[in-house]
Amino acid sequence: MEIKDVVKKYNDYVIQMRRDFHMNPESSWEEFRTSGIVKAELDKLSIPYISVAGTGVVATIKGIGAGKIVALRADMDALEIEETNDVPYKSKFPGKMHACGHDGHTAMLLGAAKVFNEMKHEINGTVKLIFQPAEEVAAGARKMLDESNFMDDVDGSFAIHLWSGIEVGKISIEAGPRMASADIFEIIINGKSGHGSMPHQAIDAVVAASAVVMDLQSVVSREFSPLDSVVLSIGSFHAGTRFNIIANKAILSGTTRCFKNKIRDMLPSVMERIVKNTAASYRAEATLKYTPGTPPTINDPTCAKIAAGSVEKILGENGVVEMEKTTGGEDFALFLNKAPGVMAFVGMRNEEKDACYAHHHERFNMDEDALEIGTALYVQYALDFLNN
Repeated sequence: MEIKDVVKKYNDYVIQMRRDFHMNPESSWEEFRTSGIVKAELDKLSIPYISVAGTGVVATIKGIGAGKIVALRADMDALEIEETNDVPYKSKFPGKMHACGHDGHTAMLLGAAKVFNEMKHEINGTVKLIFQPAEEVAAGARKMLDESNFMDDVDGSFAIHLWSGIEVGKISIEAGPRMASADIFEIIINGKSGHGSMPHQAIDAVVAASAVVMDLQSVVSREFSPLDSVVLSIGSFHAGTRFNIIANKAILSGTTRCFKNKIRDMLPSVMERIVKNTAASYRAEATLKYTPGTPPTINDPTCAKIAAGSVEKILGENGVVEMEKTTGGEDFALFLNKAPGVMAFVGMRNEEKDACYAHHHERFNMDEDALEIGTALYVQYALDFLNN
């Protein structure tokens, strides 16, 4: 029997689980209910697991013989967004919703657990199922890896991201950079307060910070090759308390994105030089706090080739589609640093079903036909990797 036929038996279960998670979204580090359900479902299957990083769960399914070990990851956290969809499974919690597909990821991996449990005799090695918290704040993977050595013996890793930019029935699994690094920074500008009518007696932190914002734009256009993709965005600017008081302090925060580790390593020093010197030209002082988030997500060529074969078994030779890399970030990259693998982008877009809104949009939804495809891909890739 083919994998897709086995998966079909559990499709209603996966949809039911996804809708339950969707109605009960939980923010990063607060995935207590979701984690509890995951554990309860694993208990029903007698699949052993450990708890990691509070709400994280790592389950282990051993097949016949020793063989290799493959790790499959699904993230669990939701976003602080007010859902405006009018569906029976709409979020029951005001200001929170699953607007990035993590409800589907968790449900699909639970469905895959059922399939693996049924097919233990066909698993030539070991499958680890990673249910990860706090992906949306790029912190869950790092904390799980810091607290446990569950990845130390893993030979390959795999994850799925349900993707609104790809039609349902298509999957992107290209080799090379797929998602960007995602780091955050904070810049503090210190000046000297004074009366708004006598600016010469003060050091205006607003003016200095404004100049820093503008000068930082040259990082992308003048510090790196135009052939390399680099993003530097200021997301917040806070300064001042009153219309006629010159601010003595300004705080800027933002993010950087790129696809090469070499560029990522250079960004802090380049930014610090510009920030300090620009502020100094206005007699102000500046400090840069640069916090690494997640490295670029880079698909391994060999694993991508295996994944392409897995997709063909599920969807046929026309199932693979090419998609341009995205400057969004993914902390699955940290698992890839431990064991080479693939992040697959599984299409879930269908305008006829109103599943056509971008990730993090208040009307984000998915064509649930994608859930059966994603569940099958989790299983098929794991078996193909272990047997390769």
